[in-house]
Amino acid sequence: MSVHLQREIESIKRSVLSLCAIVEDQVQMAVRALLERDGDMARAVERRDREIDLREVEIEEECLKTLALHQPVAADLRLIVAALKINGDLERIGDLAVNITRKTIGLLDEPEIAIPFDLSGMWEKTQLMLRDSLDSLVNMDANLATDVVNRDDEVDHMKRENRILIEGMIQQSPERTIPLLRLMAVSRSLERIADGATNIAEEVIYMIEGRIVRHGEIE
Repeated sequence: MSVHLQREIESIKRSVLSLCAIVEDQVQMAVRALLERDGDMARAVERRDREIDLREVEIEEECLKTLALHQPVAADLRLIVAALKINGDLERIGDLAVNITRKTIGLLDEPEIAIPFDLSGMWEKTQLMLRDSLDSLVNMDANLATDVVNRDDEVDHMKRENRILIEGMIQQSPERTIPLLRLMAVSRSLERIADGATNIAEEVIYMIEGRIVRHGEIE
């Protein structure tokens, strides 16, 4: 690898890891704002989303410039391609954090309603998946990435159970339909964040081992 290419790749790594930290913080703040009914925190998440969008564009441009100028091959090429995909996943996770805050702001305009499902438990599983996917990227740990991929079904199951529960509550109490639908949307956003964490983990496996695992089960 040339010195210039090595320098560009290290810069891409730093940029992606910096975006990782911002996105993880955004999701944490979004869920805290809902649990604590904190409108100011929710609006702060919305305002910060612009920074994530700008960074995502900068990283994409950095990756494309490196591909064009240096034409990397083998492991270097896989790293840059994976970084491009992870960059997009992080931006989408940031958008999902904003989706949660918008549902929170809507709930604050209505009489308080108890969250009927285990939001904290679902968030803990999702947060751990996100954190472990990012740790697998930092440490280039394919085993940890594989573990994240294999945990995705747990959050999927929770989302399905939440939907069934909320649909039943809407039938029993149609006057609470709007806030219950907002809470269902939060559950769906958390499940999609877990999907994003899974995507990142799959790209880490590809980066390290050159295996594409997103279309099937992995051991």
